[in-house]
Amino acid sequence: MHILDTQRLSLREFTPLDAPFLLELLNEPGWIRNISNPGVRTPDDALAWAEGRLFKVYRELGHGFWAVQRRSDGELVGMCGLFKRPALPEPDLGYALLARHEGHGYALEAARGCVALARERFGWPVLMAITAVDNPASVALLARLGFVEQGQKQLEGYSEPSRVFSLKL
Repeated sequence: MHILDTQRLSLREFTPLDAPFLLELLNEPGWIRNISNPGVRTPDDALAWAEGRLFKVYRELGHGFWAVQRRSDGELVGMCGLFKRPALPEPDLGYALLARHEGHGYALEAARGCVALARERFGWPVLMAITAVDNPASVALLARLGFVEQGQKQLEGYSEPSRVFSLKL
């Protein structure tokens, strides 16, 4: 299902056909370093991960992490979206790109679209975000969006504390 378009990007729900892309994304060194190592090593693992982390959430909440693709050629470049973690009081913004697509402004562009969606479609008063403690690129992106750091918190499922940010919408 189509979610939104930006100038250069289109965001849509992931489908089972995206399992090979998810396998690649989940095994990027940046994903493993800054998000987690989910142990996804095969397309079947990627499909099972997507069922639990993406498809189920779409059905239950009506939002989640979406596929980000270039409008010019349809190439998948990453994921971006809105997610409600039990450990945070408000929904949060998340994003990740394949390394070869970093540095083109795609994460900022997709994130801006998701922030607008949180405000305009969902009517949320606050949006949160988390980063790894040592992830200056994400911290800079969140600052450009207007997020304010709230400190660090140990979140369930993460071995290290996370930096927590919020944005009043």
